[in-house]
Amino acid sequence: MENKKNQKKIKKALFISTRNPFSKRYSGDIIGSKDVIKNLKKIYSLDIVSLGDSEDLSKKNIFIFKSPFFLFKIFNVIKSLTNFEPMQYGIFYSNKMKKFIDENADNYDLIFFYHIRSSQYLPRYYRGKKIIEMGDLYSSNYIQTYKNLSIFNPLKYIYLLESFFVKKAETQIFFDFDKIILFSKNEIKKINRSFKKKIYQINISVNKFKDKFRFSRNNNKILFIGNLKYLPNYLAVKDFTKNVLPKIKYKFPLIKLEIIGEIKNYDKFFLSLNKNINCLGPKKKLDKFIKGSICGLANLRIATGIQGKVLTYMSYGLPVVCTKKVAVNFSNSVLTYNNNEEFVNKLGTLKNNYKISNKLRKNSKKLIKKFSQEKINRSYLKIIKI
Repeated sequence: MENKKNQKKIKKALFISTRNPFSKRYSGDIIGSKDVIKNLKKIYSLDIVSLGDSEDLSKKNIFIFKSPFFLFKIFNVIKSLTNFEPMQYGIFYSNKMKKFIDENADNYDLIFFYHIRSSQYLPRYYRGKKIIEMGDLYSSNYIQTYKNLSIFNPLKYIYLLESFFVKKAETQIFFDFDKIILFSKNEIKKINRSFKKKIYQINISVNKFKDKFRFSRNNNKILFIGNLKYLPNYLAVKDFTKNVLPKIKYKFPLIKLEIIGEIKNYDKFFLSLNKNINCLGPKKKLDKFIKGSICGLANLRIATGIQGKVLTYMSYGLPVVCTKKVAVNFSNSVLTYNNNEEFVNKLGTLKNNYKISNKLRKNSKKLIKKFSQEKINRSYLKIIKI
């Protein structure tokens, strides 16, 4: 009888994501979703619902719904536009998944939504606790993308339109949800004061400081880690290849740019035509790629929140060179530059000056402690407990 009473006390939670958290895809959102799931399981009896490549309802407590076919996605995107909703809502919408959540929502004390596009699955009359991890304010990201694209690029106007709809969706989220999680304190400053009691700031987590970087004047690689299917990353690499790499080659002919992350086949082909660029694709273990590197590159002109790539570089002790827009969350632990010539000069300093490289390594080690997995987990447990 006592065991039955204890079982009744266990609260139930539902985790909703538009990407399968158990897929083999190596990306920040997959890693982040797994961390959230681990924390939810410490308190709740947890069920998981997500979109995936194939439907699988056979696993206990895990319900994967197949992503719609391309033509259905186009129809859903048009429907989203007519409802003045973000296009990404249409891309990540499933009737089956929506129906499942609506029919079962009342069985849960808490529903945790992962990223803004999952918020469309919020059941209209759900009375339990509602938490969403937004991560960043994507409306700001999209308006930056709009400003950085050519007037002749059709994507420029798509991003402008999407920025308005995403802004509207973000505002609705601030009304509808009990708790909203963002990564950056600078993002929180942009939010209307009336919503700030609902906002919780949590850093992106880093498992541990691995300290694999070793200074050597023979190091001849610049490392860029990031998904090049994500437009801000692609634009950053394209700009670097066109405007900075030729200046580096003139001064340091042996230096190469090494790119790790997902990339479209034709982008890989064209980038690889340059003998000073190596496109390696996704890699789970980075230790051997840190070896021989001078620095990690984060030259993004479109950036919101905390850039995961910077934390990845720093977790290996690798010095980081980045734009001031990226550096805002990392104080004196990174090097910034104002123009391409200054970048080349600072690269030369890192390549030849042990003291500066080592100082950045030590600063990284100190800063990474703020992003420790253990510390982040404690913060999550406080937020998700009801």
